[in-house]
Amino acid sequence: MPLLRAFDRFFKHDAAGGILLMLSAVMAMVVANSAFGPYYEAALGSYLKITLNDTGLSKPLILWINDGLMAVFFFLIGLELKRELLEGKLKNPRDVMLPGFAALGGIAIPALIYVTLNWGQPDTIGGWAIPAATDIAFALGILAMVGKRAPASLKIFLLTLAILDDLAAILIIALFYTAELKIDYLLMALVPLAAMFWLNRQGTHRVAPMLLLGVILWVLVLKSGVHATVAGVLTAFFIPMKDKFGKSPLHALEHGLAPYVLYLIVPIFAFANAGVVLQGMTSADLLAPLPLGISLGLFLGKQAGVLGAVYLMVKFGFARLPSGANWGHIYGVACLAGIGFTMSLFIGSLSFTDPALMNQVRLGVLAGSLVSAVLGYSVLRLMRAPKEAPAEVRG
Repeated sequence: MPLLRAFDRFFKHDAAGGILLMLSAVMAMVVANSAFGPYYEAALGSYLKITLNDTGLSKPLILWINDGLMAVFFFLIGLELKRELLEGKLKNPRDVMLPGFAALGGIAIPALIYVTLNWGQPDTIGGWAIPAATDIAFALGILAMVGKRAPASLKIFLLTLAILDDLAAILIIALFYTAELKIDYLLMALVPLAAMFWLNRQGTHRVAPMLLLGVILWVLVLKSGVHATVAGVLTAFFIPMKDKFGKSPLHALEHGLAPYVLYLIVPIFAFANAGVVLQGMTSADLLAPLPLGISLGLFLGKQAGVLGAVYLMVKFGFARLPSGANWGHIYGVACLAGIGFTMSLFIGSLSFTDPALMNQVRLGVLAGSLVSAVLGYSVLRLMRAPKEAPAEVRG
C-alpha cells in the first residue's frame, strides 16, 4: 500500500526522530493553549500508584514519564556509550580530542551565561545546567535534512560531541540533582548491582534477568534520593558486549530498543514537557533572567563554546578540522549543538517544581532551540557539497 510505503520511507530517514520531536512539541503547545489545556494539566498531574500494604510508589503521571520512561531513554544512552567506548568513536583518544574539547566548551560557556544572568536570584540559579545540554536526535535530524552539503565526517563529529555532552549531563544529574540521600536504600541497591556484575562476568546471553535486576535497581535508586535515570545508565553498562557464545546482547538490545525510544518514549516526553502556556505572556517575559539565560545560553553560549574550543585546538596544532569540513561547517554544527530540547527540558524538570518557573524553562528552551536549529540549518544549506567526504574525524 502507498501509505505504508510512505511511513516506511519516513521512519528509515535519519531526520524522522527530529521531525517527530518537533511535531510533539507543537502538539503540546497547541493543546496547552487550547480549551483542552486544563485536561492536559490534570492528566499529567493525576496520580498512579503501585503499592503493597501502602508501601511502594505513588507519583503523578508527569513524574512516571520523567523518572520512569526517561530511565529507559538513559538506559539506551548507556548502551550507546558502552559500545562507543569499547569499539566505536570513543575508543581512540585521538578521535575524541576535538569533539571532546568542543563538548566541554559547549557546556561551560552556556552555564556561565546562565549564571551571569541569574546571579543573585536564589529561585532560579539552580537551573545553570539547563542550557548545557544537546539533543542528539533533534540535532542529527536537522543535519540529516542538509543532505550532502555536509561531509560525512561532520555527522561523526556532531554525534561524538553530543554523546560526550550526554555523558556530562549524566554526571551533572548524579552529582548536582540528588535529593536528600537515604543510605539504607543505597546499600540495598548494591545487591542488584552485585548480581548484575556476576551475570556480566559469566557472559550471560539472557538479558531478561539483567533487566529485572535493573528494574529493582531503579526502584531502590529512586527511593534513595539519587535520580532514578542513573539506574538506567548503570544497568546498561552491565549488559555484556559479548556473551559466552560470541554473540552481543548489547548490540541486540540496543538495536531492538532504539525505535521504541526514538519514536515513542522521547515524543511522549516532549508532549508532556513542552506545553508552554502562552496566555498572558508578552515579549518582555522572554527577557526575564530564567528564560533569557536558557535561550542565550543555548543560542550564543553553545556557538561560542563549541566554535571557540575547536578554533583553539586547531590554532595551536592539537587537532585538525573534520575531513572535508570548513569553518562554515563547524559554525553550523556549533549552532545545532544549541538545540537542547529533550535534555534541557529534562534537566529543567529536575531543577524546578514551581509550574510558573517550569513554564519559563519551556519558553527559554523552545526559543533557544528553535533559533539554533533554524540558523544551523540555514548556515549548512549555504555550504557547498564537498568533493570528497571520508567518514572519519581526524584529530
